[in-house]
Amino acid sequence: MSAHSEVTRSRRTLWLAVAGGALLLVIVVAVVRLVTPEQTVGAFGDVGPTGAVGPRDTDAPAASTEPAASATAEPTGVLPDPSGDVAGDCPAATIEVGDADSLATALADAQPGDSIRMADGAYSGRFKATTAASAAKPITLCGSAAAVIAADGVKGGYAFHLDGASYWRLIGFTVRKGQKGVMADHVQHVTIRGLTVEQVGDEAIHLRNFSSDNVVEGNTVRDTGLRREKFGEGIYVGTAQSNWCTITNCEPDNSDRNVVRGNTISAATAEAIDIKEGTTGGSIIGNTFDGASLSGSHADSWVDVKGNGWLIKGNTGRNSREDGFQTHEVVDGWGSGNVFTANVAEVNGPGWGFHFAPVNDNKVTCDNRVTGAAKGLANVDCA
Repeated sequence: MSAHSEVTRSRRTLWLAVAGGALLLVIVVAVVRLVTPEQTVGAFGDVGPTGAVGPRDTDAPAASTEPAASATAEPTGVLPDPSGDVAGDCPAATIEVGDADSLATALADAQPGDSIRMADGAYSGRFKATTAASAAKPITLCGSAAAVIAADGVKGGYAFHLDGASYWRLIGFTVRKGQKGVMADHVQHVTIRGLTVEQVGDEAIHLRNFSSDNVVEGNTVRDTGLRREKFGEGIYVGTAQSNWCTITNCEPDNSDRNVVRGNTISAATAEAIDIKEGTTGGSIIGNTFDGASLSGSHADSWVDVKGNGWLIKGNTGRNSREDGFQTHEVVDGWGSGNVFTANVAEVNGPGWGFHFAPVNDNKVTCDNRVTGAAKGLANVDCA
């Protein structure tokens, strides 16, 4: 081969190598350009990183701004959407009942995992559940609003009593009359949801005697205090100090971390929600109150908090004889560290929107809205 041919061949080989390398570089750049946008969306866009980068959950304020409330842990697995279908929360029935006798038998014989379905109709008498279930196998009692537990008057006894019956779910039915509507003693992780509780002698729904981590949600409560107006609370958590020796062996009733959410309370002669000394770390969220029926010298607000570290958020109240929301120190060390935020108070009364007696470490944020309160927003500066 001539020297000229050898040089030509070498130049051709070099050109092909350079062209091939350039083509490979173009392909790599194109691939990078195609892949990079998808990686960016996956890391920071619709999918996002595993950390919380979106808006903070409105029911869980940051600990740095609301320390007392941030310790409130809403129980997981027992907080259904209050806007959902109540009937849809009833699992397939394992037991169906249609009268008072069959209901009493089903309650007495209930075992973990049972689902008791009440047919529409009247269930006359007072009923009691005592079997404790479990997180894996709760016991459900449910029915429509036309399934009515009706006690025989407003004096003496409870229309429905959960006595040590933890992990029960009461859903959808109506409870009427009785001195007290639904009483829960010494229960944990109970859900009371979507009930109508009405025409009762004293309070409608009461959690007491070391009952903790329960949810009272989406219920309609009305016409309380038909026996004694001063005891006509809508929803009541804990035990007054004057009754500790009767109910809790003279100890504070530590009914803690209970959630009261999305309830509608009207025609109650005492507070819509009364939180007693001895309770800690619960939440009162998104409830609606009408205080037009408040009566007596002690019934002068929709919500009265005497416990510690409660979060009171996103509630709406109308019509009060005095104040919208109150705290009190009945026992030394109690009635402190409660946070009131994003509530709407149409007081239409002579008092404050928020009245802390004494102030202690209770806080009212500036996003609360108050109208019709003669004395103004609160007896403490908002923050």
